[in-house]
Amino acid sequence: MLELYTNPMSPCAQKVRIVLAEKGLDWTKHHVDLSQKENLEPQYLKLNPLGVVPTLVHDNKPIIESSIICEYLNDTFPENNLKPEDTYEISKMRYWMKHVDNKLHPSCGALQWPLIMRPSLMEKTEEERQTLLDKIPEKPRRERQKRLVKFGLDAPDVVDSVITYRKTILDMEAALKQQKWIVSNNFCLADICLAPYFQTILQFGWTKMYEDCPHVFNWFLRCRERASYQNAVANDFSLAVQADLLAKGKPAWEKIKTHIEKMT
Repeated sequence: MLELYTNPMSPCAQKVRIVLAEKGLDWTKHHVDLSQKENLEPQYLKLNPLGVVPTLVHDNKPIIESSIICEYLNDTFPENNLKPEDTYEISKMRYWMKHVDNKLHPSCGALQWPLIMRPSLMEKTEEERQTLLDKIPEKPRRERQKRLVKFGLDAPDVVDSVITYRKTILDMEAALKQQKWIVSNNFCLADICLAPYFQTILQFGWTKMYEDCPHVFNWFLRCRERASYQNAVANDFSLAVQADLLAKGKPAWEKIKTHIEKMT
């Protein structure tokens, strides 16, 4: 039995859901309301001591960290393999997955978190906010969220995040000139782990961030055309949700664009 603790806005959860869809696996959904910090409640921390989503529970055993979950699912359910056969290509796949976890994910959080998570926290008192934020187990994530609460998109983290995003796009453009998918001509876990971070760009109307990179543009289009992406990601975004996210993203783009222009 597979259970997934998830949130539709979480890129980490999205990539696990794509793997589940690619594998054609049945699973039970448990929604975790990140805006209300349900991920920091004691019963959830028992499953995931880091207090993040997603958490996969397989036969009553919790597996945490999204990239680990993706490999776990691929290895446990080998049909429709999502890893390259060649060991060098596997090393490249893991390089991209590590890049996502270490650099792209915190960068995405710095751009998305002020628009999605910050508003509900700002409705609370200062004491309530600090009490919630102090529950975040990892100090770097705790301090980053405190800065993002205090400064929003004016937080110092945002500039570095835009630079990381843009450099990632340029590196992907170079790689995709060589083959159809990010590692080879075969779709793999590296593509799955990267794609949700472009969903963030798309949903906020920031696609000019990569529109001058045709190979990346076409790669993400191919990702979105897959049935797994439609079922695991796109179907969670109703027309009303899409309109709301675009409205939130429009004023933020002016700041993001300024940071990109300074890079050129």
